[in-house]
Amino acid sequence: MRTRIFQVDAFASQRFEGNPAAVMPLDEFLSDATLQAIAAENNLAETAFLVRDAADYRLRWFTPITEVPLCGHATLASAAVVMERLDEKRNAVVFHTLSGPLTVGRTNTGYVMDFPARPSEPISNVDGLADALGVVPVEVVANAFNYMALVESEQILRELVPDMAAVARIDRPGVIVTAPGGGAYDFVSRYFAPAKGIPEDPVTGAAHCMLAPYWARRLGRTEFRAYQASRRGGEIICRLKGERVELEGACVFYLEGEVEI
Repeated sequence: MRTRIFQVDAFASQRFEGNPAAVMPLDEFLSDATLQAIAAENNLAETAFLVRDAADYRLRWFTPITEVPLCGHATLASAAVVMERLDEKRNAVVFHTLSGPLTVGRTNTGYVMDFPARPSEPISNVDGLADALGVVPVEVVANAFNYMALVESEQILRELVPDMAAVARIDRPGVIVTAPGGGAYDFVSRYFAPAKGIPEDPVTGAAHCMLAPYWARRLGRTEFRAYQASRRGGEIICRLKGERVELEGACVFYLEGEVEI
């Protein structure tokens, strides 16, 4: 069989920035093993698979080594594919996922996603975390999905060179590191998930579901301009709305073609 494939730079205003995702519309989901093999072949942080479901779509996300319950940048990329290629008259789409229904709407400059917030709680000690990061955090918080470490400055955050093998041994799928922002940004972050086959993710929507409520507590606000300071880098506008988080960003198409399976 042959099927279409798109590669989209998400949370980006121009190519070669943000986080690249593969998006593949299918008539029906293939076996899990086949979907995983395709994601490994694509070798991007995420491959999103779309199946039309009446007026909506079902959506699944795979890293090169595992399926994940939530992915922001590949959802943003999927929305761009639906509204720019599959049905250009649409201004919104609902994706049915492992994290429930996720609505994405068109804006003047990109798209805005409605995601579940991921609150966190302070934790006193995480064995091996400071050694893995190479810095002693000011504070560490946790939820079921990730640890998050606060460091003192953006400079410290940008200069981190974590021990990825040690990060992979920590008992969470990923580690977010964050710091106060300067200039145009309220906070900055990086995300490390070697256990999921992603040593450092360029721009991570799901991480901002944890970052937004955390910085809301610290800053006493509910709207933020954030920057993920990976090598590619990307900007996300975050709005905390009760138990939900709005994440807004733009997309740029890089590749369009077909694959043979």
